[in-house]
Amino acid sequence: MVYDSTMTDRTDIDIAALKATLIAERRDLLHDAEVTAAERATVVLDQTTVGRLSRMDALQNQAMQLETERRREVEIRRIDAALKRIDDDTFGYCTSCGEAIEKKRLEMDPSTPLCVDCASTR
Repeated sequence: MVYDSTMTDRTDIDIAALKATLIAERRDLLHDAEVTAAERATVVLDQTTVGRLSRMDALQNQAMQLETERRREVEIRRIDAALKRIDDDTFGYCTSCGEAIEKKRLEMDPSTPLCVDCASTR
């Protein structure tokens, strides 16, 4: 089935449940970001009170937290885009080819913008 402008919804998927899942995931990601904010803060390199290995450990932990935050932000953007597609009545259709995204794929990852075929070609 190819999406066109006259289609407003998919009857084979529970859009309300998927939207609730997306909102809950977004809320959890924002909470995680808030909880770990201190771990991403600038590391103080006071050589008089902290040993070299402790400083290296602190820098490594900070780098890991910064990367985790970057990935969290990417996922939040994916979720926001999926919520926008729900509002625009285009949710459940591939943003590349317009075909319906498989129900199981949406249930596994409601934020996915692509069908299997288009995702495998990228």
